[in-house]
Amino acid sequence: MSLWGGRFAGAADQRFKLFNDSLPVDFRLVQQDITGSIAWAGALKQVGVLDELEYGSLVHALNDLAENVTEEQILASGAEDIHSFVEGSLIAKVGDLGKKLHTGRSRNDQVATDLKLWCKEQGEEVLAALLKVQQQLLVLASQEAQTVLPGYTHLQRAQPVTFGHWCLAYVEMVERDLTRVSDALKRLDTCPLGSGALAGTAYNVDRQALAQALGFARASNNSLDSVSDRDHVIELCSAAATSMMHLSRLAEDMIFYNSGEAGFIELADAVTSGSSLMPQKKNPDALELIRGKSGRVYGSLVGILTTMKALPMAYNKDMQEDKEGLFDAVDTWLMCLDMTALVLEGVKVNKARSLAAAQQGYANATELADYLVSKGMPFREAHHVVGEVVLAAIEAGKALEEFTLEQMQSFSSIIDSDVYQHLTIDATLAKRVAQGGTSLDQIAKALGNQQSQEPADNVNVALDQIQERLNAHKAELLSVRPAKLSDVDQIKVINDFWAQKGDTLPRSRDQILQDILDFSVAELDGEVVGCASLYIYETGLAELRSVGISPNHHSQGQGRALVDYMLKRARDLELEKVIVLTRVPGFFGKVGFTDTSKESLPEKVMKDCELCPRKHACDEEAMEYHFV
Repeated sequence: MSLWGGRFAGAADQRFKLFNDSLPVDFRLVQQDITGSIAWAGALKQVGVLDELEYGSLVHALNDLAENVTEEQILASGAEDIHSFVEGSLIAKVGDLGKKLHTGRSRNDQVATDLKLWCKEQGEEVLAALLKVQQQLLVLASQEAQTVLPGYTHLQRAQPVTFGHWCLAYVEMVERDLTRVSDALKRLDTCPLGSGALAGTAYNVDRQALAQALGFARASNNSLDSVSDRDHVIELCSAAATSMMHLSRLAEDMIFYNSGEAGFIELADAVTSGSSLMPQKKNPDALELIRGKSGRVYGSLVGILTTMKALPMAYNKDMQEDKEGLFDAVDTWLMCLDMTALVLEGVKVNKARSLAAAQQGYANATELADYLVSKGMPFREAHHVVGEVVLAAIEAGKALEEFTLEQMQSFSSIIDSDVYQHLTIDATLAKRVAQGGTSLDQIAKALGNQQSQEPADNVNVALDQIQERLNAHKAELLSVRPAKLSDVDQIKVINDFWAQKGDTLPRSRDQILQDILDFSVAELDGEVVGCASLYIYETGLAELRSVGISPNHHSQGQGRALVDYMLKRARDLELEKVIVLTRVPGFFGKVGFTDTSKESLPEKVMKDCELCPRKHACDEEAMEYHFV
């Protein structure tokens, strides 16, 4: 089915059709196109284009298509693009009614919406994949926190570090990747639907409600920009390229560490291959492919930048080239992240080999210079003296610490017998105590515990912190807002779940309906995933009640986002204190609540406890939050 044939007297050349059609690429957007079509049907009902019966028929047909459509069915259809496929399938199901759905809508705002929905969904997958790599790096850092490794500059041995410190360097890189993706998702969280071809739709639809129905934070502000904006494609490709650069550097390091010349690590059989000729070979193919695939991701970024660089306003057919590179970049990125986590999971470290390498190459020369400085010698002079010592050591074929004291003193009379304690590997590492250094104490702090000298004991703490950071990224994508009447049923489902567990008081639908103005909800992708209410007892005092997150979205940052929102709401109301009765005091403690006694609570608060099934065996703790 063609969406534009009426203007043309002749048929398109078959070669042009093959050249013009985008279905072999954009078929991946079928679910997003159906989701957008359902939302648009609701907007048309709102402005009277569709009646209730027509709307219901369209939504039922679209949902049926979403459940049963297959890739093979789409590609065999001969449709021009995914939009014409969905519309044609809809017309086949409901007849001429299907033709009404495109009223006031253009393929321009349709494809922009579909692509943003896809980017939002894929962005969440990327965040999870990045976290998995970061977790594996932390596990390895914890296991090898005390394993000595030669540090390199210019691929020359420089100063000793630890394997844990090397892992933590890549943890930092991945953390920046996480924030880049999170920032990109926040910027793309605007809904183009309702922008029409370029000038906006002629129907007075509520675009903000439309945006929220699709899970966007807000509607876009300008119709021209909305249909021609591909910044989100560029930003995701850019984030992918930067992240792949990090993965490629990690791969290069590990390829070298795995080589026969270094021998610091051994890769698992699961991620290596052999030679068809040389039976002794064990090749690091997974890492080489990660390193190699970075180039194709860079190509996707350069491709979309080049496509967009001189396009006039607004939509142009050139933009059809936006998807193939993006899809390939994100697919490749996710595949490489998964493979990186797998490689890290199975790596074995040769501690003896890496230690021996760190002890070679005069890596303790800087320590000798620092020793001379501690004795009062200016650093530049110390640098020169140590250079002479190293030269003599090379000529003698000795390590610095193998020189006798008398030989050492021939270079500087201020050298004393205490010099040798500064030249050991342990001493070299221990001195790097400034924040971010390679000392064991600093690695322990980086792993999440500032007291313990055994970083391996702290890996769970570190993983929890990384999980919290991802949750924070996800929470930023949430929309927390005042509850509406249409939220009552979803609030009740969430409240019923936690009431059955005894974590909150049971509330009837009528009670929730009556108190709807007290409630706020957390919304993710158009779905209410959490609720909380702020019940005001008297001037200056309120209770935080019915805090609950859908079990399908638990431990993803929604609870923190909700409570932060409710506290802001309480502050705006000029309340002095918020109280809560809870079985998870640790959670509220992190938000800023402090312990208090139940006896100090107003009598009105305690009266509600009569409704609680646990009233005779209460294990809740009272906490309060003061506004300064």
